Amino acid sequence: MSAKGKGGKTGKTTQRLDKILSNMGYGSRAELKKMVKQGNITVNGAAVKDSGLQVDPHQDVLEVEGERVVYKEFIYLMLHKPPGVVSATEDLRDKTVIDILDEKDKIFDPFPVGRLDKDTEGLLLLTNDGKLAHELLSPRKHVPKTYEANVRGLVNEEDAAAFSQGVTLDDGYVTLPAELNILSVEETEDGFLSRISLTIHEGKFHQVKRMFEAVGKVVVYLKRVTMGGLALDPSLPIGSYRELTEEELQLLYKSTPQK
Repeated sequence: MSAKGKGGKTGKTTQRLDKILSNMGYGSRAELKKMVKQGNITVNGAAVKDSGLQVDPHQDVLEVEGERVVYKEFIYLMLHKPPGVVSATEDLRDKTVIDILDEKDKIFDPFPVGRLDKDTEGLLLLTNDGKLAHELLSPRKHVPKTYEANVRGLVNEEDAAAFSQGVTLDDGYVTLPAELNILSVEETEDGFLSRISLTIHEGKFHQVKRMFEAVGKVVVYLKRVTMGGLALDPSLPIGSYRELTEEELQLLYKSTPQK
């Protein structure tokens, strides 16, 4: 199996060679031990004799069967989530966002950062970086998320004003102020259909849908387009994913300023 991508962050300098290689999908520890005996694993050009050798994956040159190992600890994936797929690592009934991933990426045990409803599409970050995920989801950070939606009903400036003050949901919760922009309104046989953009600063259950219900409207299509400084790549087909660029990763970190 091929090594993945570019380097990531790590706190520990040295690790066991077999742990590094097994975590990156090169085989079980028993298989790696066998490869060591066959002389197929080298560190800094020399064949190793002990699969438990302590190495620095950021400094030492590791090769398996002549292939350079490009080490990374964390994985950061941008997924254009399709509708009909649940934002979970496993589900007994439905296909999950993890099921979309290639085996080479599943090895890192990524998980979705937050949730998009089953019928909602758009930007979803998958990572195994628990610290970043916690920062992005922390209620104290108020990381903004922008959605585009089709709403049944005539969305108007009164709704925008209400959203800017915060609206009361069905359970009595009053939302934080949100920015509602009306993109277009058309009259159909069934009434008005409004296209909108909405930026919220929290993540309550079904929040966007419930906010519009609070003003007597119904969301019929919902897509998330940004999370913090990260925007959905417009060229990324629905149901596809890719690794974040270093620039995109830095934008995410800037979305969670340290106080």
